Amino acid sequence: MTTGENVVRIEAEALRGLADRLAGSMARDFARALELILSCAGRVVVTGMGKSGLIGRKLAATFASTGTPALYLHPAEALHGDLGMVMRGDLVLALSASGETAEILELLPTIKRLGVPLITLTGDCLHPTNGRPRSSLAQAADVSLDCSIQKEACLLGLAPTASTTTMLALGDALAVELSERRGFRAEDFANLHPGGKLGKRLARVSQLMHTGDAVPRVTSSMPMSHVIYEMSRKGLGLATVTEGDTLLGIISDGDLRRLLEHRGKDVLDLTAGQCMTVNPHTIGSEAFAAQALDVMEQKKITSLIVVGEGAQLQGVLHLHDLWGTQLL
Repeated sequence: MTTGENVVRIEAEALRGLADRLAGSMARDFARALELILSCAGRVVVTGMGKSGLIGRKLAATFASTGTPALYLHPAEALHGDLGMVMRGDLVLALSASGETAEILELLPTIKRLGVPLITLTGDCLHPTNGRPRSSLAQAADVSLDCSIQKEACLLGLAPTASTTTMLALGDALAVELSERRGFRAEDFANLHPGGKLGKRLARVSQLMHTGDAVPRVTSSMPMSHVIYEMSRKGLGLATVTEGDTLLGIISDGDLRRLLEHRGKDVLDLTAGQCMTVNPHTIGSEAFAAQALDVMEQKKITSLIVVGEGAQLQGVLHLHDLWGTQLL
């Protein structure tokens, strides 16, 4: 077995142990931690030193992006003024593998004075019958969650490896279950991720569609010669057939080619109403771009008509409009 493989197997075993505790001995404490956070009127203030602090920063970001207001507080900086970031109504989530991190222990009097609930993730709980008392941090907590391990993956057994992996997974378990309990939806996730690649992937149809004069529109009585001109002028590969703002049907480039193949130049004597496809594929303006792309791929089409209530025409979304979302 290579060293790399051994590291992964040790960390995987630590995670299996954590999962077993969540399903058994730690289930009640985990549920209590969830209830404390759900009832918190303020923010989850995550704190930790060293490698635990790095995990804490990530967890604070995960909480915040999945519907649980959170921030990271560096415990050393907290002792020099940043403790003012903690307010009544908040909740502190403290991470410490040993449960004896001095900088965090020095915060306890203020946390208690403010009446702020304290949840800890510590790794000192694996052998509760070995005669050793639980750590100072675990004893001070309203709820202490056990992220202990059998051994680190480091060859010296010293560098935080399996312990930080377990701590991260336990924090993620809290964040994801909280998100589920809050009824956090894809729409909420999109609102919290407006930038970057993820934000582009979560763009809504309303942000990408063509509207107003950019939408090719014809009436059902318009002759096909005028329809072809409108299609060419707007360059979306179709024309919408409307009565007022109500969508009646569409005429696509494909429809036009098939008509010319079967009717020849007689097509020009027809009206839009005689040539249109009724009940075209449509989508709502608040749908995600990814949903629109999925429909286009399934139906093998390049455009979707965007409608509101009562088949009110709102716009047209073309496959080319999705290039900027990095979905293609």
